[in-house]
Amino acid sequence: KGVLLSHANINANIEGLYQVLAAKRDDVMLGILPLFHSFGFTGTLWYPLTTGMGVVYHHNPLDFKVVGELAEQYKATTLTATPTFLMGYIRKCTPEQFAFMRHVVVGAEKLNPRVAAAFEKRFGVAPREGYGCTELSPIAAVNVPDAEVGKRHQVGTKPGTIGQPLPGVAVRIVDPDTYALLGADEAGLLLVKGANVMLGYLGEPERTQEVMRDGWYITGDIASMDRDGFLTIRDRLSRFSKIGGEMVPHVRIEEAIHTALNVSDRQVVAVTAVPDERKGESLVVLYTGALDGNVCRRDLAAQGLPNLWIPRAEAFVQVDEIPLLGTGKLDLKRIKEQALRSIADMTK
Repeated sequence: KGVLLSHANINANIEGLYQVLAAKRDDVMLGILPLFHSFGFTGTLWYPLTTGMGVVYHHNPLDFKVVGELAEQYKATTLTATPTFLMGYIRKCTPEQFAFMRHVVVGAEKLNPRVAAAFEKRFGVAPREGYGCTELSPIAAVNVPDAEVGKRHQVGTKPGTIGQPLPGVAVRIVDPDTYALLGADEAGLLLVKGANVMLGYLGEPERTQEVMRDGWYITGDIASMDRDGFLTIRDRLSRFSKIGGEMVPHVRIEEAIHTALNVSDRQVVAVTAVPDERKGESLVVLYTGALDGNVCRRDLAAQGLPNLWIPRAEAFVQVDEIPLLGTGKLDLKRIKEQALRSIADMTK
């Protein structure tokens, strides 16, 4: 789909970022995200150019050795990345190369607490998770540094959350079916409103209407907001399966499998679903490396997952690699296609 973003949309996003991150003239952005993606376009192209900070680019975020060398050579202070890329820097870059880093903002996928802790331990700076999508130019919320004003301490970061909305951005959590407003800590559909919301989809007015409701953009994400205004993403609405009438979250199952395997790499496991005549849908787990389905099922049960959330032993399918997008996010379409092919081959 083509997303129409105006200069005003992007400028509103930059203004919000500037207010909460307070870029300094001697800051240097390390730009490693693709500029064809809105996260890289707004965050690493226009944000540094319009705020006066320096910026150094490298075209390949997976070229960990070069990224580390550039960070050290240009004394980079700011990095925007994905959790997948952070894992590579943890393995391949030295603490000296990231010695000047003050701001590390990650998005595009959920930040695993283990990755965050490992990055902070190695480089002395905690990555802060944010949230957005192309339709929002793209950033809607982000964790920021804590602030000290006199004797007052203002919390800017809560681990496990995506932070608070940017200045000028309003959010609502509503019931996915009735759109009734939900209370604090209740999980529901996330809606966003503000000057950063897109003009619409290129040449697709009907599709635009489907995602807009009284000026609010319907993100398709399930989230909750605590009493301090911090948001937590529970899952994509599209990443829930309706099994036996119950909504089953794929990300929660992936996290439990990661815990069982004691790994943090998103490229190891992906959960999806395929049609099931009896229950509506059934779960499928694609994995790389070694994994015993029966052992994993016992581990998931020991972690307290409901029986309905635990995939069948035969639903664990080994693959050569987990399909990813260029941004490092899971390629959900290809993952589902791969699962459908695998299940079809097993039933022949």
